[in-house]
Amino acid sequence: MTQSSAITKKSIRVRRIRFSYPIGSLRQHYVDGDLIMSHVISYLSSTFPEGESSFVRSVQRFSDQVTDPELLSRIRGFVGQEVTHGREHQVLNERLQQMGYPTRLGNWTTRRNFELDELLLSPLTCLATTAALEHFTAVFAETLLSDERAQDLLGHSEVRSLLLWHAFEESEHRSVAFDVYRAVGGTERRRIAVMLLVMLTLGGGIITHTAVSLALDSAARPRALVRSLAALRHSPFLARPALDRLRAYLRPGFHPDDVDNTALLERWSVELFGEQGRLVDHLR
Repeated sequence: MTQSSAITKKSIRVRRIRFSYPIGSLRQHYVDGDLIMSHVISYLSSTFPEGESSFVRSVQRFSDQVTDPELLSRIRGFVGQEVTHGREHQVLNERLQQMGYPTRLGNWTTRRNFELDELLLSPLTCLATTAALEHFTAVFAETLLSDERAQDLLGHSEVRSLLLWHAFEESEHRSVAFDVYRAVGGTERRRIAVMLLVMLTLGGGIITHTAVSLALDSAARPRALVRSLAALRHSPFLARPALDRLRAYLRPGFHPDDVDNTALLERWSVELFGEQGRLVDHLR
C-alpha cells in the first residue's frame, strides 16, 4: 500500500464565517511592515475571487462523470469552501483597494486570463490547471501552518486570521481537483506539462503585478525596496522545503497526499475552531 492510499480521506466541512476590516484597522504595509510582501499578498488576494470561481467550474464540469460517493461528497465540500474563500477575499480586496493596492486590476486580469483559458483549452486541461494551482496553494498553505516564521510575518491583524483559515481549508481539500482529474482519465503527461506551464506563468504574473502595485506606492523608495528584497531571500515560502514540495508535482506517480497532513489539520482544527479557538467568534 502506498503512503497516499493509506491516508484516510476526511469529509470537508463548509464553514459559515465572516471577517471584517474597519477603516484604520490595518497598517498600510500590514504584513509585519514589509513592503514587498504586503504587495505580494494583496495581489494574491486579488486573484482569489475569480480563481476560486474558475476552480469550481473546472471541477463541476466533470462531477457527473464521478461515481465514487466519497469523492462526490468531497467535491461538494470543495465547492462550498472555494465559494466562501472567494467571497471573503472580495471583502478584503475592497478594503485593500481603498488603501491604495490595485486589487481591482488584479481581479480583472485574473478574470480575463481564466476566461481565455476556458475559451482556448479543453475542459480536461482546465481541470489539470486547477489541480496544479491547488498544489501551489496547498504547499504555501501548509508552509504557513507549519512554520512559525511564516505566521510571524502576518502580524496580528484580521488578515492573519483570514489567511490562517484559508490555509487550513486549502489543506483540507488539497487533493480534490487532483482526484477528480485522475477519476476522469487525466494522464500523467498532461498533468506534468500543465504544471510546467503554470510554474512559468504564475511566477511571471506575481512579479509583474507586484511591480505595478509597488510603482503606485509612495513608500517604495530604493532603500525600503532593498531592505524588503533582502528579507524576501529568507522567506520560508521560498525556502528549499517549500520549493522541493512544489517540484515534487512533476514526479510521475505523484499524489498530493504523499505528504500526510493529518496531524497538521488536527492541530489547526483545535487552534482555530476548538472550544477556545481563535476564530470561533467569526463563525455564523
